[in-house]
Amino acid sequence: MNPRVIALLAVAAEVADDPPAPVVVARRRVWVHSINRGRGQYGEYHRLCQELRLDEDRFKVYFRLNRQQFEGVLTFIGPTIAKMKTNYRESISPAQRLCICLRYLSTGDSYRSIAFSYRVGFCTVARIVKSVCEAIWQCMVSTYMPVPGAEDWRKIAGDYEKLADFPNCLGAIDGKHVVIQAPPSTGSQYFNYKGAFSIVLLAVVDARYRFRVVDVGAYGRSSDGGTLSSSAFGTALRLGNLDLPPDRPLPGADHLGPQPHVFIGDEAFPLRRNLLRPYPGQNLGGERRIFNFRLSHARRIVECAFGILANQWRLYRRVLGVSPEVAESAVKATCILHNYMRWDGEGEDGPRTPTVPSQGAVQSIPRVGSNNASREAVAVRETFNRYFSSLPGRVTWQDGI
Repeated sequence: MNPRVIALLAVAAEVADDPPAPVVVARRRVWVHSINRGRGQYGEYHRLCQELRLDEDRFKVYFRLNRQQFEGVLTFIGPTIAKMKTNYRESISPAQRLCICLRYLSTGDSYRSIAFSYRVGFCTVARIVKSVCEAIWQCMVSTYMPVPGAEDWRKIAGDYEKLADFPNCLGAIDGKHVVIQAPPSTGSQYFNYKGAFSIVLLAVVDARYRFRVVDVGAYGRSSDGGTLSSSAFGTALRLGNLDLPPDRPLPGADHLGPQPHVFIGDEAFPLRRNLLRPYPGQNLGGERRIFNFRLSHARRIVECAFGILANQWRLYRRVLGVSPEVAESAVKATCILHNYMRWDGEGEDGPRTPTVPSQGAVQSIPRVGSNNASREAVAVRETFNRYFSSLPGRVTWQDGI
């Protein structure tokens, strides 16, 4: 054997017999960085935020909530996000945690910029944003986004008839893409048709621009119709266990017979008995063009709600450099805060405890062929079409289209 090969084998054997080198873990030089030790004197919460309490307008510009709303949210989530003080360091107060989270939601700034402003660690900001967003959803969803019951659906339908001239409407439905950085090892799952990576916010909005049902976290590559089909709301709508009001005639059109209560959406959604979409095509006749115009006029409410949400919480105008799970929590928190700011809070229209339909109240859906179900959905749309073009359902502003 070649002497050189023999020497290499001998060296390999010596290396194999040596024990593995111990892993050396670098110890922290300091527990809290010297800059962050001045948090109580120079941190944004202890200086700027306290000065903003003296100016109501600037306080709302900074946090997107006025002082009363801020204190109301803190009352809801304070006990949940409070941390215990130890002998090693003083914990961050619930009010400061809420300030950090609201600043992230209202600006979409990076964790690092917020950490420098508030003089806390980068990882601390990340943990605070995630935990506070989850607490907002868990503690406030039952009050400001309750599961609608039959009476709630009737009130929503009454608002759509009064404010949007669309009777028997239970809500406008649409999807919004929330842009995020490409998650690792996910391929094209989050890549949407706009050429960005995103998660989908699917929402049902009432006539007062409040989110009544949301589904967050679907892959960006999914269409609005596909997101609806795979969501819990879409499944409940298909199975008939949403506790919808019974069919009733359209106002002034008893001769058309009882009609179902419907949700309205754009061309991306399927046509179903309880879900109306516009007629396809461009060159439409007068009646169908009027129907599309009336449906679009009522459906604009969900688009306006998304616009209000994005204008209020500027993280929707950024590319979120967080995981899809954290982005989902942030979107849910902003939807709750949106409702919290828009709800009357008093009287019969105010929030209340949710009413979840029991399993025994689930309606049984008869098995029918796909053609029969399609004909029924087409018949419902044709009935609304005739109603909007006839005297009982006609409005003066539709004649100019």
